[in-house]
Amino acid sequence: MTTMRDTDRALVQAASAVAKLRCRSASHTLAAAARTAEGRVLTGVNVVHRAGDTCAEVVALGAAVTQGVGALETIVTVGDRGRTVISPCERCQRLLADHSPSLRVIVGPVEDPRVVPVTELLLTPDAAD
Repeated sequence: MTTMRDTDRALVQAASAVAKLRCRSASHTLAAAARTAEGRVLTGVNVVHRAGDTCAEVVALGAAVTQGVGALETIVTVGDRGRTVISPCERCQRLLADHSPSLRVIVGPVEDPRVVPVTELLLTPDAAD
């Protein structure tokens, strides 16, 4: 576990602001904010659909790739209207770890979040390895 920085708190606030603004329906319930080592912040919201859901972390990562950003430094996901900090699902943990192995993930209660390496979140070893 790593200590929260002021920039981490600002990232939680950025994700919360997007959640409050954009997560107003059953189709969009989570917002993610990711920061690069240079301090650039990219955001995304989840997309819930009967054909399949797309997580907010995937949308934020897609935005980073689209904009030519390399590895991400830190990411956080919050629930609609910024009420809770959400840990990435296992699929997103694997995707994020593969894309940015040194990624820091903000997890825990919104009143007292903490930072953990994405590799610590992985529940099981990759069966393909």
